[in-house]
Amino acid sequence: TLNFHIFQKHADRVMMANIAQTVNVLQAMVLTDKEKMLRTPTYWVFEMFEVHQGGTSLPVELQTPDYELGGYKMPAVSASATRSASGVVNLSLVNTHPGRSATVSCKPAGFSPKSITGRVLTAAEMNAHNTFDQPDALRPVAFGGAKLDGDDLRVVLPPKSVVMLELK
Repeated sequence: TLNFHIFQKHADRVMMANIAQTVNVLQAMVLTDKEKMLRTPTYWVFEMFEVHQGGTSLPVELQTPDYELGGYKMPAVSASATRSASGVVNLSLVNTHPGRSATVSCKPAGFSPKSITGRVLTAAEMNAHNTFDQPDALRPVAFGGAKLDGDDLRVVLPPKSVVMLELK
C-alpha cells in the first residue's frame, strides 16, 4: 500500500502499475486449491485502491511521527488522494505502526465535504490471513473512525491498517 502512494505521488510519470504474479505465489492476490479459491489481503488492498484509478491525483501533506524498528525509521502514516470525474475525493491512509493507533486531522483545501464513508482493512495479529477454512477472516469492513466537524476532518487509524475514505 505504501508503494501505491508512491506511484500516485508520481502520477505525472507513472501511468500504470500492476502486480506481476497473481495466483498461488508469494504476495498472491488469490490462492487456489483444486476447486477452492480465496482472496488474500493483497487482493483486498488492490480492490480498495481501485477507486483511485482514473482520478486526478491531489497533493497531500502529512506531519506524522516515525515508526522505528531495528534502527530504521519511516513515517508512521502515509496518505494519498484523488478526485474522481464526478467530484468525489478518495483519501487512502495507511498506519504502518503495528501497535499504535494514529490520529490524522486536516482541513481539506478547496473542498468542503458534506459526508464521509469508509472501509478499513486490519486485523488483531500481524500474521492474520485468509485460509480455505476461513476465506473471509480478513477483508475490508465499514470504517467509523472518520468524523467531519464543519470543514475539519478527523480520522483515528487503527494500528497496522489501510483505510479508504470517500468524501462527498
